[in-house]
Amino acid sequence: MRLLLIEDDDRIAGPLTEGLGRYGFTVDHVRTGAAGLADATAAPDLVLLDLGLPDMDGLDVCRSLRARSAVPIIMITARGEEADRIVGLELGADDYLAKPFGVRELIARIRAVTRRAGAPAYQPTGPAQGPAALPSAAGAQALGSLTVNRRTREVHLDGSEVALTPREFDLLAYLAEDPGTVYSRQQIMDTVWDPHFFGPTKTLDAHVAALRRKLGHPGWITTARGVGFRLTVPGGPATDEAAG
Repeated sequence: MRLLLIEDDDRIAGPLTEGLGRYGFTVDHVRTGAAGLADATAAPDLVLLDLGLPDMDGLDVCRSLRARSAVPIIMITARGEEADRIVGLELGADDYLAKPFGVRELIARIRAVTRRAGAPAYQPTGPAQGPAALPSAAGAQALGSLTVNRRTREVHLDGSEVALTPREFDLLAYLAEDPGTVYSRQQIMDTVWDPHFFGPTKTLDAHVAALRRKLGHPGWITTARGVGFRLTVPGGPATDEAAG
């Protein structure tokens, strides 16, 4: 799926392009509204449009794009005021995402927008995996006695529901995309939190500790020392590594 990213800040565009690329998207990046309008003639599948561009207002870019094409448009901007959201949507934008945001949230918005546009929902591949590696969002994934349902955002262990916070669920679901694979701390922070997250990385350790406690066994999430974390089924071969 080819995306056109119209964003003048390379500090945002670089990590965003890299993050989307890990999920199988092809991203064409331009820094001005004029370049975006010119590049849009190549018919991208979806446009990610910043409002604060150096040469023209992103709302004018949205208006021009919509006048010539039905391409789905998601506005990504630091402008969080209700008036900006209303104007953007009335001009023809399909969705509006305020910065900062996570890559997984953006991908969910892309899938929702493409469904509404009548195109088949795009299925991301997951970082450095394959098309079949990501469990179906429509069904439940069973991992031993643990079940993760992405459609209902419910987790059950031995038949009983486990109450998780939204971030804890996102972390568990991400690690469960490829059980046994070690995800680096940076990969997890970029995907479950945000590529531009500037808070303490200890927040990841706190969420891992909370998940281990709620799942009742530290072996569900093992530590690859100096690298990151992976999801394992307690009692399996991967649980020989330290869980702490």
